[in-house]
This record gives sequence, C-alpha cells and structure tokens, in this order.
Amino acid sequence: MLNLMRKNAGAWIIKVLLGAIVVVFVFWGVGSFRSQRSGRIALVNGETITIEAYRETYNNLIEQYRQRFGNNLNEEMIKMLQIKKQAVNQLIDQKLLIQEAKSLSFRVSNDELVEAIRNFDAFQSNGNFNQRLYEMVLNRNRLTPEEFEILQKESMLINKLRSLVTGSIKVSDAEAEEWYNWNNLSVNIDFVLFEPDRYKDIELSADEMKIFYDNHKASYKIEPEIKVRYLRFEPEKYKPSVTLTDAEIKEYYETNQKEFQKNKTVEARHILLKTDSNASVENIEKGKTKALDILKMAKEGKDFAELAKKYSECPSKDRGGYLGAFEKEAMVQPFADKAFSMNVGEISEPVRTQFGWHIIKVEKINPEKIISLTEAALGIQKKLTDEKAKNLAYEEAEIVNEVSFEGDDLLKSAKERKLNIFTTDFFGKSGPSKEIKNRGKFATEAFNLSLFEISDILDLGDGYYILQPIEMHPERIPEFEEIQEKLKVDLTKDKRNEKAKKDAVDFLAELKNGKSMDMESKKLKLNLNTTGFFKRNDSIPHIGSEREIAQAAFKLSDKNQLPEDIIQGKKGNYVIRFKERKEPGPQGFKLEKKKIKEQLLQQKRFRAFEQWLVHLRNNSKISIEKDFLE
Repeated sequence: MLNLMRKNAGAWIIKVLLGAIVVVFVFWGVGSFRSQRSGRIALVNGETITIEAYRETYNNLIEQYRQRFGNNLNEEMIKMLQIKKQAVNQLIDQKLLIQEAKSLSFRVSNDELVEAIRNFDAFQSNGNFNQRLYEMVLNRNRLTPEEFEILQKESMLINKLRSLVTGSIKVSDAEAEEWYNWNNLSVNIDFVLFEPDRYKDIELSADEMKIFYDNHKASYKIEPEIKVRYLRFEPEKYKPSVTLTDAEIKEYYETNQKEFQKNKTVEARHILLKTDSNASVENIEKGKTKALDILKMAKEGKDFAELAKKYSECPSKDRGGYLGAFEKEAMVQPFADKAFSMNVGEISEPVRTQFGWHIIKVEKINPEKIISLTEAALGIQKKLTDEKAKNLAYEEAEIVNEVSFEGDDLLKSAKERKLNIFTTDFFGKSGPSKEIKNRGKFATEAFNLSLFEISDILDLGDGYYILQPIEMHPERIPEFEEIQEKLKVDLTKDKRNEKAKKDAVDFLAELKNGKSMDMESKKLKLNLNTTGFFKRNDSIPHIGSEREIAQAAFKLSDKNQLPEDIIQGKKGNYVIRFKERKEPGPQGFKLEKKKIKEQLLQQKRFRAFEQWLVHLRNNSKISIEKDFLE
C-alpha cells in the first residue's frame, strides 16, 4: 500500500508534510537517517544520538535564531542562548518520546500512514498524487521514501502519546473569565523621563578611557572571519535546456484542477467605526447610532468613498474604504455573510464584528469559474519550466558534489564542466556582504565546515550551492588604539546614563518623602506626562513597548502610588506614579469566551506535557559524551 501511495505522491507533498512534522517536533528536533553511521554524542536508555543528528538540529536552530535576530546573532549570543545544549536536549526528548510511545505499544499501521498523508488538502489534486514529483522532492531533501515514512510515523506516534497525556485536560468558564479580567484590566499612570542625552558636558580623562577599555575589552571582540570558494547552480541558466510538450501541460492541468478553480469573490468598500471588544452596552449603542447617521447620508446620495475617507477608522479609509476583491473565508464571519448576500451597488445596514460597526457597499461580484486550459497554458508552462530548470540545476550540482572530495577535485570538476567558481571576501557570522540571497544560511554552513572541506548541496533560494572554506581569521580583541574613538563614544554614553540614573533616584526619593511630583519636575525643567489607560500587553501611550514599566504600573494602587525603584527604559530612566485603574466589562468576555477557552486549553496541555516530559527524563538513563557541552 505504501508503494501505491508513492506512485501517487504530489509535487508539494514533502514540503507541506515536513512542515506538519516540524510542528510536531518543534521542541524535540528531527535527526538525520544518514547520521546513524556517525559518531555518538549521547545515549538515551541505551539508544544512540549521533553527531550528524546533532549537527542537523543545531544548524536548524541557528537558522531560526538568525531569522529572528538577523546580523545581531554572533558567537557571544550563541553561547548565551546555549544553542548547543538546546540541540542536544531536543534530540534527547525526541528519543524519549519515541521510546515511551513504543513501550505503551502504540503503533501506526500502514493504512493509518496512507490515510494521514492523503488527508492533507495540499497533497490532493482530484484525489491523485504524482510519483515523479514526490520522488524528486524527496531526493532534493536527501530522503528516501522509506526514511520519509519513518519520520511521519514517528510524528504520528508522538501525537498519540500527546493525546494520552493531555486528553483529559479541561478549562472552566471561571478560569477563562479570571484570565480575561486579568488580561484586560487597564491602568493610567503619570511619568517623568530622565533622558541621558540632556547631560551634555561630559569630560573624559585618559585614565578613565584606559580603565573602561580594560573592563570592557571582551565586548569589542572581533568575530572570526572566513573566506569561501563556492559554486552556484542557478536554475535560470538551465531554462534554455528545458523542453515541454503540449501533452505535459495538459496533464498538469487535468491533474491539478483545484488550482484552476476560482472561487466567487466580492469587491467592496466599507466604513468601520471601532468599538473595544469589552465596550459597555452603552458605548456599543453609541457606535451603532453614529453608523446609522452615516448610513443615512450614504442613502441620501453622498459619495460612499468620501464618507469612508471622513468617518472610517480602518486603514482602508485612505482608499475610500476600498477592500479589493476577497473570498468569503478572508473576512470575519458577520462581515463576510453580509457582503456575500448583497447585490452590486447595495449598501448594508450596520454590521457588528469584533472590530466594531461596519457599513458595506458592494462594488462588483466576480462569480466562481474554472480557468480554461487555453487561459492557464502560459502559467503552467512557466511553472513546469521553472521546476524542470531547478531539477537540472540540482542534478548538475549532485554530479559535481559526488566527484569532489578535496579542493583540487572541486576546481577540476568546475573546470571540466565549464562552471564559474566564485570566491568571497572574508566575512563573519552575518554572511558575505553581497550577491548571496540567504547570507545567514550561507555563513552558518560555511562556519560548520573545516578548512577545505566540501559542503553538501545547499538550497539558498536563488540556486544550489557547494561551499568550500579556504582561509580563516580567528576571533581577536582589538588594541586600545584601534577602537579609541568607539571607546570615547561608549564611555560618554555610560557617564550620561549614570547621571540620568542618579537624578531619577534622587527625584523618586523626594516623592517618597512627600514632595509634589509636579513641583519637583518643574524644578528640574522636566515634563510631567500622563499615559492614558493601557492594558498589560499594550504598547504604553507616549512611552512605547516597555515591559518593566507595565509590570510596575500594574502593581501600583491608590494606597501604593509609587514603585520601589526607578525603571530603566529604552529612552532613559522613568519615575512613574499611579493615577487610576479601570476594570473590564462583562460584555467583552461573553464575546471572547470561546476563543479564550481554546487558547487556555492549548496552554494547559502544553504545560502538562512539559511536566510529564520532565518526569520521563528524570526516570530515564541519559548520558552525554564527556566534554561535549563544554
């Protein structure tokens, strides 16, 4: 049956299914099958975790953090985040989960496996899969069908285990309401900001500079740099070699009919009057009254687009409320239901959604249709040409990679096949300065290779690459003279921060001694500001996103108006004072109860599974190779 499934596998099957597996393994990692032949880094109840599995997981983590932090991800951050330890722990947890599932006699039958894969909508095209594309993408991901099926089975085993552990967990209405009230409570505070930039007259001595350098030299460390020789196999260059027949275009069209079915869409404008989800009944009715007044103007013949520009509180107001063409599923339900029940030119009565009150005008209705083969042919031709060109690029990269074991071999292979071989300038962990689309991944792979070692084939988005490091500069700490100007700037900033902090501390002390915040701020020629109401997770008005300030603000009350200490923020040092508090109304909870309960249920299940996993680890025999995590 699995062979039958392989014969019907679709083009997108691997990427989508691997995405699903990643969701299952997001905390556990996935190892490489080829790694079973490699060295051991750990034992889990007698089963081996290999160095190759570790490298794969480690590289995946590095790439995730690089996407998050960009060029700020350096060697110091990597150590601070303990990415090496994270990778090892993910692999250990994965191994434990598979072992536990098997010990409980969980199993995934071949029929279950076939059914799971066939149930992915993205794999289906008239109920059929495509063997050629399936095997090609498997090959591109360096997996055989057998290896892929094992990965999927393991993810399904873990799902069964998770269901067993978390299946009985519930969330009560009281829990959900408590969470809603806590999360939607709002406060208003006064604040004074002590900005470091207001302190202009900063003098620095030579001794201070030298002491500052000695105390902070490690933070000026220059990261290691590497020079890389590489080959790039660009699909674009292989397009002239691609041939396509009318039969192939027709076959694609007939086996991917869903792709050419265009659902009904509506083009509409709207006017939105916002109301908070926890607004009182009185405020909700005020919003509706205003919406009815605007509706009256529209029905009297006033231009709807101009009314939207004047009254709407949606970003689309600048376009006269125009939303473009949209499918029904693209909009929230009350809005979509109304828009798709209207005729062209019709203007709706006010419709309420979680965002507020909407007035809708339908401009055009585009009925459902099937694009003909004639209309679709050019698009199909481009898609298949791109796909075949990418295959040709990969096939040539694979030939070169298989015959190249040393530096001379790579050069020789490139020369024999008349390929251009490129060499970068020296670069750090952020990657080469130009030309490479995915600089971060290029750098990660390069730094994981030894000098003159040849990489596997890498897909970096703009083609396939084979890398070979040829020179390396180790990390170093620059001499004082090299960074003297930088030291001067940084020490000046430090001294300004110190002055701002001291003045803020003294200011808060005066307030605690009973002095007026208004009078003391005027004495120092500082502004006393009021934020207005904000919730715990909101950006604070006039301040911005400052978690510590928000946390401190919600601890204050009428009886305890001042915090224990000043608060360091992005712009400087803050002294805050409680002004007032506002409880959320019950109406908002009624609207959001279902969503909140679902969210809390997922959180409780996650925590329960984490606790259960900790217990499993504590009762397992786990050993990591000596000095591996040093």
